[in-house]
Amino acid sequence: MPDLLSTRITNRWVVRSSHANHLGTAHGGSIVKWMDEVGGMAAVRFAGQWCVTAHMDSVDFVQPIEVDDAVRVEGYVYEAGETSVQVHVEAFKEDMRTGEGELASEADIVYVAVDEDGEPSPVPELQIDSEEGERLKQAAESDSKAD
Repeated sequence: MPDLLSTRITNRWVVRSSHANHLGTAHGGSIVKWMDEVGGMAAVRFAGQWCVTAHMDSVDFVQPIEVDDAVRVEGYVYEAGETSVQVHVEAFKEDMRTGEGELASEADIVYVAVDEDGEPSPVPELQIDSEEGERLKQAAESDSKAD
């Protein structure tokens, strides 16, 4: 059984003009795309098979991210069903010099594991073997209940 911490994925992008809207900030669609990519990678790592996006809860945009800023996106599996995987994903506006980040956006995304024929496929049980894993699970659950 995969452990919650083993599903954590982090990726970074630099917001370029091609990712921006007319205000010079990251287009919401760019942020959502990056969040979905990281969430999907966490789901695949957990399930050990391909997963497809099934549902995205509301995406909360907390603050803008300007062109030339870094975006750090982090995601992890915090719940597993029979064939589905729930992933909590956060995007941070990151200072490239210090690595410090401020929350810019977050969402919970449901993925479904699929077999070679594209049919839903069973996923393993999620294991939580640490205090950090338990803290992350509780944080994700409390965020999803606030929606």
